[in-house]
Amino acid sequence: MAEAAFIYSESLASFDYGDDHPFKPMRARNTMELCNRHGLLYAIGVIRPEPRRATRDELELFHDPAYLDILARANLGSHDLAMLEAGIGTSDCPVLKGIYDFCLETVGATLTGVETVLAGEAKCAFNLVGGLHHAGRDHAEGFCYVNDVGIAAAYCLAKGLRVAYVDIDAHHGNGVQDAFYDSDQVLVISLHESGEGFYPQTGFETEIGEGKGRGYTVNVPLLKRTDDEIYLHAFKRVVPPLLDAFKPDVVIAEIGADTMISDPLTNLRLTNNGYEEVVKLLVAQSPKLFAAGGGGYDIYRTSRCWTLAFAAMCGIEPEDEYAGLVGGMMYGSEIGGLRDTPVQTKGEDKTNAREQADRVVAALHQSVFPILGARVP
Repeated sequence: MAEAAFIYSESLASFDYGDDHPFKPMRARNTMELCNRHGLLYAIGVIRPEPRRATRDELELFHDPAYLDILARANLGSHDLAMLEAGIGTSDCPVLKGIYDFCLETVGATLTGVETVLAGEAKCAFNLVGGLHHAGRDHAEGFCYVNDVGIAAAYCLAKGLRVAYVDIDAHHGNGVQDAFYDSDQVLVISLHESGEGFYPQTGFETEIGEGKGRGYTVNVPLLKRTDDEIYLHAFKRVVPPLLDAFKPDVVIAEIGADTMISDPLTNLRLTNNGYEEVVKLLVAQSPKLFAAGGGGYDIYRTSRCWTLAFAAMCGIEPEDEYAGLVGGMMYGSEIGGLRDTPVQTKGEDKTNAREQADRVVAALHQSVFPILGARVP
């Protein structure tokens, strides 16, 4: 078995949402180049499966057929009222020529990764362009037209598998939560910036599922300026014990890098040092791991995060043979390598962020931990 599979498609990396749109699939190309530069793509234990195209039936594992009909019409770049009612044609989700083809390819790349780990060909797989966690069953939102990670979870459920979904994007994974809110076969965990005045205004710690799914939705909303120290403390007190108790067959992770201190759309204050440690914990905790890229709007820092993430999946310490010889300032090679300089929040912001994290974690220990039989650390 290989350690990790790198799922990459040049056509996905080349898709363009427009010059003024913050979502840039080109991050995948930057990451591929950086992974190559650091000796990851052709290392022993790394495979590179050719991503396939998803079928319409696979999209229907998650999405309503009527919505997919609307999305397919948008493929030609034409507009109609039904599209707008389905969230297509907004500034977040503009009508884009080729968007349906892009969605089929994105979902296909994600399912290629899932199939690779389920078949035992690799322990981990990473689709950089995936992680479209906001799309709903019948609508687009938050830059997401289809929910590839939701489809992946449904695909695994259809095979009788228990699925844990862990989302570390700065934005709450509302589309995935909504789809599995009443299921006890999918454990949905999301750590994110608090939805109090922040998109998508959901993901509070009181949202814990309903019916037989009560206790299987877990949200950790964090305050602005939360740093590595506080984030890691909250993550370690929630995610590992819940995964231990749930015992998933596969973990699907959305590892968005928009938690970074420099991200222009968010207000958390992580560096990629904390980000890397979280990914390492997920790798260690997962019997099989599929990861998708998700958010990250500081393009170059996102590429550095994802390079560190893939290195963690490979179990390899990345080394840049060209450091000091050629450019790379934007990637960080001239300022100490891939990893950021550590940064800590101080003063009242730190106190408030810590108190919020402690309060939320304590609430989850009382509400969801007993339901899952998880041990409070």
